[in-house]
Amino acid sequence: MSTTTWFDAHDWNTVQRDIQAVTPRQVERALGNTRRTLDDFKALISPAAQAYLEPMAQLSHQLTQKRFGKTIQLYAPLYLSNECQNICTYCAFSLDNKIVRKTLTDAEIGREADALKQLGYDHVLLVTGEANQTVGVPYLRNAIRLLQPHFAHISMEVQPLDQPEYEELIAEGLNTVLVYQETYHQETYKNHHPKGKKSNFAYRLDTPDRLGRAGVHKMGLGALLGLEDWRTDSFFTAAHLHHLERAYWQTKYSISFPRLRPIDLLQNDTITSKSFERCMTDRDLVQLICAYRLFNEEVELSLSTRETPRFRDHVLKLGVTSLSAGSKTNPGGYAVEPQSLEQFAISDERSPAEMVDVIRKQGYQPVWKDWDKTLAAL
Repeated sequence: MSTTTWFDAHDWNTVQRDIQAVTPRQVERALGNTRRTLDDFKALISPAAQAYLEPMAQLSHQLTQKRFGKTIQLYAPLYLSNECQNICTYCAFSLDNKIVRKTLTDAEIGREADALKQLGYDHVLLVTGEANQTVGVPYLRNAIRLLQPHFAHISMEVQPLDQPEYEELIAEGLNTVLVYQETYHQETYKNHHPKGKKSNFAYRLDTPDRLGRAGVHKMGLGALLGLEDWRTDSFFTAAHLHHLERAYWQTKYSISFPRLRPIDLLQNDTITSKSFERCMTDRDLVQLICAYRLFNEEVELSLSTRETPRFRDHVLKLGVTSLSAGSKTNPGGYAVEPQSLEQFAISDERSPAEMVDVIRKQGYQPVWKDWDKTLAAL
């Protein structure tokens, strides 16, 4: 099934109406099933399912322990550049935000890597703005070569690339690629991405298929929660995951839950903060995390420092398998240039050591290294 085929099989307005119309009996049927369908997922993210949050949480906890044990993987984002040629209404790196632009040199990448290693990290997520001329494939290839000897697991969240470009970076040691559609509602997508290559909805939608064809070990999906109706966007994310798992069964998958966070804007030499309307409650996000786990026992679920310490501690046992800690969302944020402007404000500012202590106190084991590469070599 092609990207266009799976996407066109679902109409946004129809899906939205179906979710709102779910009855308690449909929720109970979804909870009782052992293999759940996309229709079951609709039921589990519906308003009607809010009354069933306790049994959903219990089942999500059980399924997660059965598949992943009592472990939580830890990773850290490493921002390489804030240069970007896109205008995005929710991002501090947007082209129309007149901030000082920064791209790390080889020596600065080394300093950031040293700082992360001292914190204990062995899994690093490379992040850049979308500026192909500055941080295109040659820059990314060089960064992976610099970092590959020092980290067991290298992930990447950058601009979408073509299949041969992904193949080139995978050969250098790239393990995982995260690419969020932001929203699956085409008109809303257009409104929030008025300029730049990112404005091409179809090209971005096809990116996970290009990754699958390139043979990436793992890819991450997600919607930016707050741009559109979170329930409908989450259904489309689940449908996207369903399509990809059938087409590229050798690839592993993860889902992230990025909620919109405040950003700083620089105008006339004055920094102002831009906030966004809160579109979903903490209870909604708990429901969504549990719904994904009940829908798919194999998918990894990741929660970043966008969320508060209290919330992250509360949901640790409910289905999450990986966490970031001590994150910096600005290039050079760990050692080179800590005061540079962040892409967005984080909420959980605890250090990795503090997060490890929280994980262990809840009876879980923090995991710094993804063992897949080692096992694959045996």
